[in-house]
Amino acid sequence: DSPQWGMPDGAKARLGKGSVNEIQYSPDGTRLAVASSIGIWLYDTATYQEVALLTGHTRWVSSVAFSPDGGTIASGSGDDTIRLWDADTGEHVRTFKGHTRSVSSVAFSPDGDTIASGSGDDTIRLWDADTGEHVRTLKGHTSTVYSIAYSPDGSTIASGSGDDTVRLWDADTGEHVRTLKGHSDTVTSIAFSPDGGTIASGSGDATIRLWNVHTGEHVRTLNGHTRSVASIAFSPDGGTIASGGRDRTIRLWNAHTGEHERTLTGHSQSVGSVAYSPDGSIIASRGAEETIRLWDADTGEHVRTLNGHTGQVYSVAFSQHGGSIASGTWHGTIRLWDADTGEHVRTLTGHSQPVESVAYSPDGGTIASASHGDLAILLWNADTFEHLRSIAVHTGSISSVAFSPDSSTIVSGSNWDNNIHLWDADTGKHLRTLKGHTDEVWSVAFSPNGHKIASGSLDNTVRLWAADTGKHLRTFNGHTGEVYSIAFSPDGRTIASGSGDATIRLWNVHTGEHVRTLNGHTGAVFSVAFGSYGRRIASGSLDNTVRLWDVDPGKHPRTLKGHTSSVRSVAFSPDGRILASGSWDGTVLLWEIASLTKLAVKPLAKRATTLGSIKRTALLQNYPNPFNPETWIPYQLANDAVITLTIYDQSGQIVRTLDVGHQKSGVYRDKAEAAYWDGRNQNGEPVTSGTYYYQLNADDYTPLRRMVIVK
Repeated sequence: DSPQWGMPDGAKARLGKGSVNEIQYSPDGTRLAVASSIGIWLYDTATYQEVALLTGHTRWVSSVAFSPDGGTIASGSGDDTIRLWDADTGEHVRTFKGHTRSVSSVAFSPDGDTIASGSGDDTIRLWDADTGEHVRTLKGHTSTVYSIAYSPDGSTIASGSGDDTVRLWDADTGEHVRTLKGHSDTVTSIAFSPDGGTIASGSGDATIRLWNVHTGEHVRTLNGHTRSVASIAFSPDGGTIASGGRDRTIRLWNAHTGEHERTLTGHSQSVGSVAYSPDGSIIASRGAEETIRLWDADTGEHVRTLNGHTGQVYSVAFSQHGGSIASGTWHGTIRLWDADTGEHVRTLTGHSQPVESVAYSPDGGTIASASHGDLAILLWNADTFEHLRSIAVHTGSISSVAFSPDSSTIVSGSNWDNNIHLWDADTGKHLRTLKGHTDEVWSVAFSPNGHKIASGSLDNTVRLWAADTGKHLRTFNGHTGEVYSIAFSPDGRTIASGSGDATIRLWNVHTGEHVRTLNGHTGAVFSVAFGSYGRRIASGSLDNTVRLWDVDPGKHPRTLKGHTSSVRSVAFSPDGRILASGSWDGTVLLWEIASLTKLAVKPLAKRATTLGSIKRTALLQNYPNPFNPETWIPYQLANDAVITLTIYDQSGQIVRTLDVGHQKSGVYRDKAEAAYWDGRNQNGEPVTSGTYYYQLNADDYTPLRRMVIVK
């Protein structure tokens, strides 16, 4: 249940535990603190089970440190603040504000009285740990301060920066003592030896350098990593240095001779953080694939892996019945989740680059995934999770994939060759190329009837195409920024487009007319989705929020806050009751729409009621749609009425009549209340695949809607 701790208001579930940035042991070794994108996770080191999640930062937590007595935790965040927490109760104690950019590193002085913080504003700030008062600012670096450390006696502060240097400062006066030069790239990590005589610095130049603290002399360079060194740590006895690199390894070195002693392998992505347990027996490492690995420090043997953290989420999609959710991640994996329990079901691996788009086929049999850097679309069996096929596609990255309503065709858009391609979903055969965009294509979608394709591009336009011929039908102009996302309304009459200009625009599909602009986001809109009834639009943005909009008046009814990084994807469940939002913070949040919004109602006079009466009778879109073999038909009644639902084939012949009977005014939306059709005709025979129409007969109200059955 731990992912459900610290849930934001309005969210019903969290999938994943966020991405990991840094790990630190408590001084007594009983806790492991994990700085993550959603807060600070605390693990009990006896069992390595989660015991707490400390939330409050509004962006990712980049650094964490324990006070020397272990009673306090300091955390630095992308929200430019440092927070202090009671390590025993998890209570938030104090917030330090002053930095003007992200806080990348925090450290306590050995006596616990002072906290030092390094930031993207190129400064180091010193704070009184008891009062939160700003004591001093250390200036001199010309780029981000990525790492800071106190010497064991507390007299010196060392800092590593993007300006490729290490600087030493007098901890009492803040005076700059010395600059250590030699690295040819960013200094990502620094550490003092336990005796305080040596500083080790890790760099983007793939080396570790050892320096004499007192003279500033370069003592030795440790070579062996083939890519950037992201983190370094001395063993408690000072005899060994552990280093983690982008080459996916942890290397152990003799701190006295510089000799390479051992390489620990097992992470599938770069190693961003390493830490020794206080007794020196365990090395903990954080891999960019979002696992934490524990190693025996003496033998190098892998002891345990802590799972559950997830990388940046680029895309989310519901299965056709809404029971499963697929999320595409930065690590090139597709994670499958149980939508009801939030349990992680399976991880699909095969891509080597971020998965920009995932889609379930409408018939429920297949999952398609497209990667940012791979040149193929991967198809998976949605039941067995078997890899079915790879479709070799564009000359560059694929940004978006979508199935046609009958599941026979896949459309893909490229952010490299600027084209749209159509593929046979069964054979992988290339069917057609749609050309016209002058920049990267970031989003593609089929209309509900499968006749049209819409595409959004970095050329600031939305284009409409005939699906059968590939003919360009219309271009929608108006956005002043890139078009990142598009969606058709369920009735196919409207297109919504989200843009880098921070707006959502609604367009009339048939006339090309601009209908309305939805304003409110303060950053690029990366994703838009219509609810199953077409009455609401959800949007996800660079500003870390999800917004819900009422389509008719175009007003902004609700902002959903809780993600700590960009919201890259939003998706409604087929019945429209749940909204999923995927974020670069490594989580998917599920929101229950019924608890967030209310239907449009007309208040009743002289009656105590919160909802009042339904304004109008309406026939809503069936779900799922397309379907096989059963579907539910929701509706709402302004007045009591005798209800009949009639189903017609494409020739207008009656296929089935559903006599619902007398119904009171209200909303009949849930499966227990909506009309049910089992896909059979009046004689009890299964109907064939194709398009059908259903009509509500409620007194004088006789609307007609379309649905598709696929077999």
